[in-house]
Amino acid sequence: MKVSTVNVDQKEGVLNASGKIEAVNSANLSTRMMGYVNKIYVNIGEKVKKGQLLVSISNNELQAQRAQVNAKITEASAAVNNAKKDYERYKNLYEQNSASQKEFDDVTANFKMAKARLEAANEMKNEIDAQFTYINIRAPFNGVVINTFIDEGDMANPGVPLIAIEGPGKFEVTAMVPENEISNIKSGIPVAVFIKAIDTTIKAQVSELSISAKNTGGQYLMKAVLDDTKAPVLSGMYATVMIPTENKLKTSTVYLPKDVLVKKGQLTGIYTVSEQQTAILRWLRIGKTFGDKVEVLSGLNPDESYIVSAKGKLYNGAKVLIE
Repeated sequence: MKVSTVNVDQKEGVLNASGKIEAVNSANLSTRMMGYVNKIYVNIGEKVKKGQLLVSISNNELQAQRAQVNAKITEASAAVNNAKKDYERYKNLYEQNSASQKEFDDVTANFKMAKARLEAANEMKNEIDAQFTYINIRAPFNGVVINTFIDEGDMANPGVPLIAIEGPGKFEVTAMVPENEISNIKSGIPVAVFIKAIDTTIKAQVSELSISAKNTGGQYLMKAVLDDTKAPVLSGMYATVMIPTENKLKTSTVYLPKDVLVKKGQLTGIYTVSEQQTAILRWLRIGKTFGDKVEVLSGLNPDESYIVSAKGKLYNGAKVLIE
């Protein structure tokens, strides 16, 4: 039978907060114009470049408006050319005293009005072209498509997300901090982020800290940017943010290997060794998991011995023969 001693970690006061990994650069793209989705040019997981066309939306009304304004520009341009010719001709006549002041003034006013109508038509065209940017959805930065919320042929409505993209590289963790601890946290302090899915702890720095919990039920929003890492971090992974507090009293945390725990229904325990060298099943209250170890909140004291493995079946009162 193999026996080991409880592992104790002595550390300064640390606040653990549950959070979620997100990309620093992320965007849900929508349109300001209503219309049917004509085509989706990308798939989930596809890399895109800044300015790349992602979704096009059909809008017949806008197409008609553009055709009308193009016709107005053509008409106004022709009017400007004619008015310019009249202006130059009457200017020469006026300088030669062959045209009256009124005739020259009338031609000059007509030329100015023609130019004003052309300028107004061009402004209308610029406005319509700007509206076309809302029906042709383009990538605002280099990134990866992480979701599409609509299919080709569906109706797109203003403000409703159509597609989501994330930028590569930087990640941050968003967590909620209780009000009784918020005064111990400052923007810029270093923290450690444990990501269970990849069994990795990454250094990070608090980047944002909310000053109000009005709409979050007494919890304050905190964000921390992860240091550059080669670990396979992905958005959506759950994490534990370990935040050093100003409480300098050292605390003792007991850890056990996961494979030595005994499970019976909803109960978790471990076989310890009594003074009479017999096995005793001790029920425990378990905390967070860190890699292949678990935190013991209560039920086991430092320096106690527990049974790692046994050749025969273990039970309460079984004689312990330590190898």
